[in-house]
Amino acid sequence: MEKKIYLDNAATTRTRPEVVEAMLPYFSEMFGNPSSIYEFAMQNKKAIDDARSIIAKAIGAETNEIYFTGSGTEADNWALIATAEAFENKGKHIITSKIEHHAVLHTCEYLQKKRGFEVTYIDVDEFGCVKLDQLEKAIRPDTILISIMFANNEIGTIQPIKEIGQIAKKHNIIFHTDAVQAFCQVDIDVNELGVDLLSASAHKVNGPKGIGFLYIRKGVRIGSFIHGGAQERGRRAGTENVPYIVGFGKAVEIAMANMKERTKKETELRDYLIKRILAEVPYTRLNGHRTKRLPNNANFSFQFIEGESLLIMLDMNNICASSGSACTSGSLDPSHVLLAIGLPHEIAHGSLRLTLNDEITYEDIDYTVEKIKEIVYKLRQMSPLYEDFIRSSAR
Repeated sequence: MEKKIYLDNAATTRTRPEVVEAMLPYFSEMFGNPSSIYEFAMQNKKAIDDARSIIAKAIGAETNEIYFTGSGTEADNWALIATAEAFENKGKHIITSKIEHHAVLHTCEYLQKKRGFEVTYIDVDEFGCVKLDQLEKAIRPDTILISIMFANNEIGTIQPIKEIGQIAKKHNIIFHTDAVQAFCQVDIDVNELGVDLLSASAHKVNGPKGIGFLYIRKGVRIGSFIHGGAQERGRRAGTENVPYIVGFGKAVEIAMANMKERTKKETELRDYLIKRILAEVPYTRLNGHRTKRLPNNANFSFQFIEGESLLIMLDMNNICASSGSACTSGSLDPSHVLLAIGLPHEIAHGSLRLTLNDEITYEDIDYTVEKIKEIVYKLRQMSPLYEDFIRSSAR
């Protein structure tokens, strides 16, 4: 079998062998319910506490501020819905951005349609950065929550989180950030940044799918999202998923230990990829901020082609990539993120997201660039729009 070049790490990552090894005993040998009081079960409670401590340290939080969830999406839903319920007597106005993940956008739509909340969607500039002046102007006496993602999952732009935190604190508003893409990719200190609620997920950091967490700052009084037992200190019912929690902790431990070295390598490879693509493929633009972006993210738009055709042909050449969020891969509509940064539909349709990991080599990048050049050329030769463009340019 030929080597697969996996460049879709924003969709999911490979679970590390060390993570799987750490998880395995908790499926069959150490299977006790951590809510039970005998020693056999209490060992599992300790394993959960150890993982919670590792994750808390990674974002500068206290251990008892970390609550495990079934996913980053659940954590986003919990943050928004529980905050809305807790503070609706104060007000029913929420501020978010136009480029959020659908876990936030669709939850906001639910709160609007079913619960009578008002939501203001802040614009972003051409690089995908939230407009801070517009955000502050949108604040009203009844604003109870600001939810802005830490870094965009499609174009990789990192938001000015510290400045947003300062604005939220000045106006006494709860600040939530979806950090699913940024967690273990950039430095995060919730206290320095002024974050009250933060969502993350294990499968983006070489952990297992099906486990995430919500950071809830001490003193932020929001209710439970899943009701039942007293697990997670009474705030998230359901028997704890011990193997996955252990795996999450192990993945974070590894990711934080090598983050500086790993992200340095990813950044160098990313910049090499961007430089080659922009220099060697005409009528191409980089989406997102040139420098304020995730270390492993490169997103391009190629004029006169369809992104879906490009993805299929890359796959035929053993290159795994995407056109944007995996959560919208079945949609024929162009990315809401690309439209928000000002791309017209026809250019947004020709987009490609490449997200790296520390196993990618320069040889992998060179092979990928050469295949992109070949495929884009072939697709443009079949495009009547490209033919018309060339003909008109020659006049």
